[in-house]
Parts: sequence; C-alpha cells; structure tokens
Amino acid sequence: MALTRDERERFLAEPRVAALSVDAGKGLGPLVVPVWYRYEPGGDVRVMTDAGCRKALLIEKAGRFSLMVECTEPQARYVSVEGPVVRTSPGSIELFREVAAHYLAPELVESCVEIAAARYGGERVVFHMRPERWLSRDLSMP
Repeated sequence: MALTRDERERFLAEPRVAALSVDAGKGLGPLVVPVWYRYEPGGDVRVMTDAGCRKALLIEKAGRFSLMVECTEPQARYVSVEGPVVRTSPGSIELFREVAAHYLAPELVESCVEIAAARYGGERVVFHMRPERWLSRDLSMP
C-alpha cells in the first residue's frame, strides 16, 4: 500500500541514509551511492558533496537525481523521490554541522565536523532537488 503524502514526507524527513542515483551517461548504468541529506516536508531535498567529484559532475550534467530511503523496523517501508536540481549553493561548515546533528548523537557532532573538515577540506556544493515524482510503499504484513 502506498503511503499518504503526509506519511511519505515525514518518512523522508527522518534521519535515514539515502541511496542517491544519477544517470552516469555513455550507456552506463546509474551511479548509486549512499548519502546523508536534509529534507523538510513541503521543501526541497538538499544534498551536499565535494565540488568536482564524480557524483557532483554527474548531477550537474543530468540536472536531476533520485533518492531512495527505506526501513525494515518496526515495519518495512520505503520512499523514493526524483526531481530536477532547482538550485545549487556553496556548501558550508554550518550546513554540514546541521546535517551531522540530524544523524548523530549530540556529543559526536563536533568531532564528526572536525574529521570531515580535515579529510574533505575542499570546496563543497549543495544540490537542491525539487521532489517531482514519488514512489512509496508500506510493505508490512497485516
């Protein structure tokens, strides 16, 4: 059974690791990678990554991407969303801190931010995707 609009938006807003999929072109299958993301119901999906990495270059070229999130406990559900990139913006340490705080316990956020800054100190970009097509299912047994 498909989730209602409210259910799918609340589900997508929860802290879940998503599988991001983007067309890899040249007759290749899509690039599919795990990502942290941010979403507020009714808004755009935001994904931050290193500027110039393969994922960023493919998203720029395709102009759109898909995300799929799932859970199996307490019930099996998934939400898939696809749409166009409506805006790009520079990534910031503040946004990374916000995303990390969405996923991690409070006491782990600052060390995660420090490690990420040391490891991935380069320029970051944020892709803002406007959800256009949704698929969702509650796969729980009655």
